[in-house]
Amino acid sequence: MLGIIAAATYGMNPLFALPLYEAGMNPDSVLLLRYLIAIPILGVMLLWRGRNFRLKRRELPPIISLGILFSLSSLTLFQSYNYMDAGIASTLLFIYPILVAIIMATLFKERLSKQTILCIIITLCGITLLYSNDDGSTLSLMGVLLVFASAISYAIYIVGINKTSLRNVATLKISFYVLTFGSLLFLSRLLATRDFQIPSTSEWRLWINILCLAVFPTVLSLLCTTKAIQFIGATPTAILGVLEPVTAVIIGVFVFGEVITSRIAIGLLLIIIPVAFVISDGNITLHLTRFRKMFPKITRKLRIKR
Repeated sequence: MLGIIAAATYGMNPLFALPLYEAGMNPDSVLLLRYLIAIPILGVMLLWRGRNFRLKRRELPPIISLGILFSLSSLTLFQSYNYMDAGIASTLLFIYPILVAIIMATLFKERLSKQTILCIIITLCGITLLYSNDDGSTLSLMGVLLVFASAISYAIYIVGINKTSLRNVATLKISFYVLTFGSLLFLSRLLATRDFQIPSTSEWRLWINILCLAVFPTVLSLLCTTKAIQFIGATPTAILGVLEPVTAVIIGVFVFGEVITSRIAIGLLLIIIPVAFVISDGNITLHLTRFRKMFPKITRKLRIKR
């Protein structure tokens, strides 16, 4: 249940971000406010767990770099919402596990299995279906490039977490500093453009959206992900991540009136299903069986009175 909540809340990004765009706010302002609210919440959680904020000197360069990568991933994803439907953007972002596998094979000589290669090919077919519609129209090239930039940034971020000195640092502490240093990207861009937009105190609905962005897709999703990994492991939790784009698609259709044709639906499935297989490393049946055992059958004995 924690894994489901983590994935579903992360997929709520468009629900809270798009109304802010409609009010005239830009992605940098939205993300900076989101991070500035989430950072102290994570700090309180660190203190509550009795952890310190101390970082070793050798941990500082990688965590600054990863903070910039993480914020770049957020920025390009939120910018893509201006060019394409949020549900499609969130599904395209979900190819990051495929990119992680390719990076590991290219830079760290990890072997790509035949199944992974097949999944990559199927995923590319799904992307092709999404990109081109039956009427000859295509997705915005800028939107697609922004989502791929987001996915690549996040894939490099994941590899960096596991291949640097940060792999032994507590996840909550990493998240705190990643958001702290990552916020500098938005701050520097806003200082350069002098286009920082903040809602007035009377626009309470916009402030509620900003607060929800900080709490649900950021803090709550992170906390539930961490706890889910402790209960069922990293791979099953990652498989449940398929609910992230599914949630975004549902929100896009029922809240913002986005249209999902049969061609788009097939394209979405051709991306989500192969990625789930890559995450499971071919053992998806085993992991699904573990899920099934979490919900045992309830039997009742009927007593017949004579």
